[in-house]
Amino acid sequence: MSIATQNQGPHPDVRPGDRRTALGLLMAAYMLSVTDRMILSVLFDPIKAEFSLTNTQLGLLGGLTFSLFYATLGVPLAKYADRNDRRRLIAACLILFSAMTAMSGLASGFLMLIIFRILVGVGEAGVNPASQSMIADYYPSHQRSLAMSVLTAGGNLGMIFGFLAGGLVSQAYGWRAAFFVVGIPGVLLGLALLLFLKEPRRGGAEALASDAKPSRANIGDSVRTMFASPVLRQLLAASTLSGMVTYGILQWLPAYFGRVHDLEQGRVGVVMAVFIGVIGAVGTLAGGRLTDVLTKRRVDLGVRMIALTQIVMIPLFAVGYMSGSLAVSLAFLALPFFMLSFFLGPSLALIQTYAPVEMRSLAAAIKMLCLNLVGLSLGPLIVGVITDLLEPSQGTKALAIALSCIALFSVWSAIHFLLAGRAMLKQERQAGTAAQRA
Repeated sequence: MSIATQNQGPHPDVRPGDRRTALGLLMAAYMLSVTDRMILSVLFDPIKAEFSLTNTQLGLLGGLTFSLFYATLGVPLAKYADRNDRRRLIAACLILFSAMTAMSGLASGFLMLIIFRILVGVGEAGVNPASQSMIADYYPSHQRSLAMSVLTAGGNLGMIFGFLAGGLVSQAYGWRAAFFVVGIPGVLLGLALLLFLKEPRRGGAEALASDAKPSRANIGDSVRTMFASPVLRQLLAASTLSGMVTYGILQWLPAYFGRVHDLEQGRVGVVMAVFIGVIGAVGTLAGGRLTDVLTKRRVDLGVRMIALTQIVMIPLFAVGYMSGSLAVSLAFLALPFFMLSFFLGPSLALIQTYAPVEMRSLAAAIKMLCLNLVGLSLGPLIVGVITDLLEPSQGTKALAIALSCIALFSVWSAIHFLLAGRAMLKQERQAGTAAQRA
């Protein structure tokens, strides 16, 4: 389906009040999912000390053990969401992962932490694909990048909450208390979703697609549909590689400030909350808005802008990480962290725009599968492995070097964003030619 086809305006049953309420509630759910996902990174060092873990074990705990189940279970849960009530699924999954985060505070060792992180991943698997599908049914394509960026800006708010709670609560009361503080609010939000979130009509944001029926195709057919589209293939590759860089950096950044700049946990939490959370949130919204504006001018300009930011970040990251001065480090890291999440909202929105209306949840889940099975699994692990290899010779600089290395993958992601733009422009021109012939 082309963008031109989908820009016919929202269906009359999509009310502005319902849209705002849904976006606010779903953003809050995403905020808590990121809080519960990222809280572990703030607690790496005290957990490592108590359980005598290696950096590689921490990388596994923060990456593969969570993402393997989060990514793979997202596909069947998304298939369920494409056929059933998304509101109830989101609420149930939110309550599950929040409860398991709180239970992580009771872990007696590495194995028990792994089990709880697996269950957190199981719960989070059902939230994001269904949320993105609902937002796509509330917002037309020309407003969708900004709407998805508002959703994903909840992730930055989640980081603020997670970093502050993780740093300050852990320093004052221990790392176990931090898990309780961030887990309990999600249970309450899950109940609020059941009361106030409304299920929109599928395809309700597109007048021509307002009668879309739930998909009855099997998962294999849906996957083949996704990968048959040149636009979707390139977007999946680009966002997966960008996610690997993002997750690799975010999981290890608190440890970087602690090891390289000798910040205590409370100060690490504050620096991460203010610096990464606020700057990252503004950047996320700016990326969505810029993409909407540029895409109106020409369909490929938004993703080309994102490709440019991917390249610009690399040297700034390297200088920032390798500086021995905290002030210099923050100064050079400010701009790349502003641009780091530019890709997130637009990539989610474009996948929803180019995927068939009846399989939007599944399209989001396939994207999540690629992003997390590769990005979240490998990003933190690569940083951990490089750090372990270099620590004997480089000491505390090893982590800074590893973070600089992971940023190099942004070159690869930029190439795929450019190829996605080329495919989008080609598809639009083909649709225009077909319309003229008709």
